[in-house]
Amino acid sequence: MDLEEIKNQLYVAVLSDVLDQMGYTQQATRITFHAYTGIPKLIGRCKTTLWADMYDVDKNPYELELQAVDSCKPGDILIAAAGGSNRSGIWGELLATAARNSGCQGVIVHGAVRDIDKMRDMKFPVFATSKNPYDSANRQRVIDLDVTVEIDGVKFSPGDIVMADEDGIVVVPKEIEAEVIKAALAKVSAENITRDAIKNGMKATEAYLKFGVL
Repeated sequence: MDLEEIKNQLYVAVLSDVLDQMGYTQQATRITFHAYTGIPKLIGRCKTTLWADMYDVDKNPYELELQAVDSCKPGDILIAAAGGSNRSGIWGELLATAARNSGCQGVIVHGAVRDIDKMRDMKFPVFATSKNPYDSANRQRVIDLDVTVEIDGVKFSPGDIVMADEDGIVVVPKEIEAEVIKAALAKVSAENITRDAIKNGMKATEAYLKFGVL
C-alpha cells in the first residue's frame, strides 16, 4: 500500500467518516495537536512508546527511548503516549535526527517537545500537544514500547496506519485498512462530484438527496 499516494488523496476527516460508518466510532482524537515544525500532514505506521513521569534519579533515563528510535523502520511514525504530561520536552533535535536515520516519517507526542526551530530546519514532522524546554532525564521516561497505547480514548497499535493533519489524528486498524482506504477514496470522489454540483448552483438538500454525501 502506497502511503504517500494515500496522503495526497485522503485526509483525517474522511477516514474518520468511513471508520464511523463501519462502526469504529473512537478512532480520531478530539484534543488539540499542533504541527510545531510547520508540516501540516503526516501518514505512516505506528511505532509506539509508553511514557511515565519520574520523580527520582533515573540511572538509565534514555534506555528504552533510544531502543525505540533505533528500531524504527522506514514509514514508521513514532507515537509517544505520555498522558499529555508537560513535565518536560520528551522529544527534540537529537531524537528526531536518529529517528530520521532509521526511516521514521515523523512523531506524534501526547505531551511536550523542544528544539522546535532545529526540527523545523530539518523539516521533520512533529505533532504534539505542548512545548517545554526541560530535558526528560529524571522527569519522564519510556516504560514500554511496541505495545498498544491509548491517547484521548483512541488506541494506537503497532503497525496501524495513522494520519495527522490540521483536523486531528486518526488511526486505521491494520486488519481493516484495505477496506477503509477503498471506501475513503470512493467517498472523496463522491464529495468532489457533490461539491462541483453545488458550485454550479444545485441546492445542498438536492445534492445530498442525489449523491448521498455531505
